[in-house]
Amino acid sequence: MKVLVVSQAEIERLLPMAECVSAMAEALAALARGDALLPLRQVLKLPGGVFAVMPATLGAPPAVGVKAITAFPANHGTELDAHQGAVLLFEGGRGRLLAVMDATAITAIRTAAVSAVATSRLAREDAGDLAILGSGVQARTHLEAMLLARRVRRVRVFGRDPARVRAFVARAAERHLREVQAAATAREAVEGADIVCTVTSSPEPVLRGEWLAPGAHVNAVGACLPTLRELDTAAVVRSRLFVDRRESAFSEAGDLLIPIREGAVAHSHVLAELGEVLIGRHPGRSSGEEVTLFKSLGLAVEDVASAQVVYRNAEGSGGGTWVELGGARHEPA
Repeated sequence: MKVLVVSQAEIERLLPMAECVSAMAEALAALARGDALLPLRQVLKLPGGVFAVMPATLGAPPAVGVKAITAFPANHGTELDAHQGAVLLFEGGRGRLLAVMDATAITAIRTAAVSAVATSRLAREDAGDLAILGSGVQARTHLEAMLLARRVRRVRVFGRDPARVRAFVARAAERHLREVQAAATAREAVEGADIVCTVTSSPEPVLRGEWLAPGAHVNAVGACLPTLRELDTAAVVRSRLFVDRRESAFSEAGDLLIPIREGAVAHSHVLAELGEVLIGRHPGRSSGEEVTLFKSLGLAVEDVASAQVVYRNAEGSGGGTWVELGGARHEPA
């Protein structure tokens, strides 16, 4: 049986951001309707990082997939991405392995695409002053995604490494033909912004609630362990909180779990999953003055849906490499 192998470089061509945003909305809505299955990811702690396995199924069209990935925060700023691994896509009907794909690029694109879905549903319609905290891979893809979600008027970015921020600003100007301002501090980037994306590897808060303008929307992306957080307690307390999945948030989201342990909020502070907003089960934002917060952890259904887009586009364009790997019934000689 032939299996499609798709490299990191090819993923960016075969998974356009706009197409991925639509696929993420459909996958999260399917999850809210009960047309998807996914257990909590299994995580093994390693010296300097973690190894995670994330399986899921989608019902329409039927597909099964799994992402196996490592996360090594110390890779930030080196020649290696902090997240590396592979996504395996299987046929839903008979279980045939269809494809092996680079997980680094899929993770980078689909994470930002989910933030775009959240921004399109939770940010004010007139929101367009964007702050990005972080200057790495997720900062790059989030800028692209936010430009799709809203008509952005101004962009400010802050990162701990001024050289990386300067490089980010230069790349953004070349790719998007727009000015991006380098902020001297996180506070300078955030004050007055009505869309804020936190996409850092920081274990301590980089965003404080007192900086947030009334009506702002926040996409909190970087922290994905119970002991880590990018937002301080005040930011969570003053926000109307939405998550990609409750079970994941209550198990892994330090941005939420730390304020709960402090007694500042309860589990009921989570108003809805994003998919519930998408299918009309929850109205989402209820006023122009409230601060909305989307806590993203990343779900395997997002990886499976992204892999379906890549596979479909590869079949149509001749992308990827087809290899004989097996799967046919083995008859002994």
